[in-house]
Amino acid sequence: MHLEDLKKEYDNLQSKYGAKELHAIYSGGCTKNPDICFVFMNPTGKNNAAKMEWNGLRAPWISTKNIWDLFYQTDLLNFSIYSHIKAIKGKDWTETFAKEVYEDVEKHKYFITNLGKCTQIDARALKDCVLEKYLNLLEKEIEIVQPKVIILFGNQVSSIVLKEKISVSKCRKKKFEKKINGQKYSFYAVFYPVGNGRYNLDKAIEDIKYIKKIEGL
Repeated sequence: MHLEDLKKEYDNLQSKYGAKELHAIYSGGCTKNPDICFVFMNPTGKNNAAKMEWNGLRAPWISTKNIWDLFYQTDLLNFSIYSHIKAIKGKDWTETFAKEVYEDVEKHKYFITNLGKCTQIDARALKDCVLEKYLNLLEKEIEIVQPKVIILFGNQVSSIVLKEKISVSKCRKKKFEKKINGQKYSFYAVFYPVGNGRYNLDKAIEDIKYIKKIEGL
């Protein structure tokens, strides 16, 4: 199975749970044994790649600014790329620039995805029952990509993926292990660093730096 094989299912779920006028957002970055797989919640209409007229890469966080602070401050983004992201408006992201950003992500050996691939108009919270529809697909994604470490952002995503009640504030820097199709993977739960969680950005950066060091990444 390949990542391309999952896209039809993501598109079907977009028609059920996402905005009808927007595309599903898939994933991007290093797809062959990355050091880290970052798992966020779900995309919003701020992502230019969700628009019907977009013909380029449909990856998370295109045309946004704040999340790239986290990647730059954890030594996972080239300064020139980061500077350009901070200098331009979201609407000025082009398909070519999005490709350049994700080529840099690939060079730094990480993979970015969301648990839910259904794009919403805004940052409304999705119910657990919707995100749970994507868990099996995320596990297939992990099987295909084979990351060394998986970082889950926020209580909701962490709880659904690990299938136990998670409070990030109580388990910072704690390694969880979970088997997917017989193979054991290492997971960490980290504070969600954007939107309402922006005030936790420094804690997320601290924890990711710790995880990289302890895991030898």
